[in-house]
Amino acid sequence: MTPNAAVDDRFQQVEQAVDALRQRLGAVPDVAIVLGSGLGGVADRLHAPVVVPYETLPGWPRPSVAGHAGRLVTGDMAGRRVLVLSGRVHLYEGRSPSEVTFATRVLARAGVRCLILTNAAGGINEAFRAGTLMVIDDHINLMGTNPLVGPNDVRFGTRFPDMTEVYSRRLRVIADEASRTSGVPVAHGIYLAVSGPSYETPAEIRAFRTLGADAVGMSTVPEAIIARHMEVEVLAISCIANAAAGMEAVILSEQDVLDAATRAQGAFGQLLEAIVARL
Repeated sequence: MTPNAAVDDRFQQVEQAVDALRQRLGAVPDVAIVLGSGLGGVADRLHAPVVVPYETLPGWPRPSVAGHAGRLVTGDMAGRRVLVLSGRVHLYEGRSPSEVTFATRVLARAGVRCLILTNAAGGINEAFRAGTLMVIDDHINLMGTNPLVGPNDVRFGTRFPDMTEVYSRRLRVIADEASRTSGVPVAHGIYLAVSGPSYETPAEIRAFRTLGADAVGMSTVPEAIIARHMEVEVLAISCIANAAAGMEAVILSEQDVLDAATRAQGAFGQLLEAIVARL
C-alpha cells in the first residue's frame, strides 16, 4: 500500500465510524470524557444513558485489559449531554499508535470540541497519596513514539502542530473552580508517559523526578497529541493510584491500582460533574 493509499484508508475508516456513531446517537455531544483504568463506574452517573458497545462501531479497537469495559455511553451529566468512553486501548496491548488514537480521531471528526482525558497513574511527587486527583498541566512523552509519525493527512490537521499548551489553560481554571465548589481537592502536576506494560524501576522513577515529573502512566499522551492536532481542547486528570516504584516498601500490582482507582470514583465523578456544569 502506498503512503497516500494508507492515509486515505485511515481517513475512510474514521469516517465510517463517525457515520455509525451518528446513526446510533443522532447528534454527537461536543464534550467527551475518556475513563481510565478502574474509573469506568463514572459512566453510571449519567442520566438517560444510551450504551454503544465498541464492537458495534466499525474499526473501533476493543480493550483487552481489566478495568476497561469497552463501551461508549451518552447521557446527561450536570444538565449537559456528554459522551463517555468507558475504556481505551494502549500501546502495550500491541496496538499501533493509530489504533490507540482512533477513538480520538473519530470524536473530533464527529464534532467533539472538548475532550476530558482521565487515567490511573503512579505518584512520583512525594506529597501525593493514593486517591489524589492531579490536573495535568503538561506532559513528558517517553513512550518511544508519537502518533503523528508517518504521512500527514491535512484533513486531520497540520504537519507540525504546536504543543505549547496541550492542556487548555481555560479548562484547568475551570477544574480549579469546580474543585472549590464541589469540595473535591485537586493537585496540579506534570504527567510522564511510558509505554509499559512493566511498571517502572526505582532508578527510572528517580530519573523521572529529576526531569520534573509528578506522576507516571501508560496512556493519555497519544490521545492528547491527536486531539490538539485536530484543534480539540483538552483537559486531563490523573487519579494517583499508588506511590511509584521504590517510594514505598510494597510490590506494585494491577489489582491494587484498579482498587485504588475504584475507591476514588465517587470523588472523581463529583469533580467531573462540577467541571461539565461549567462548560
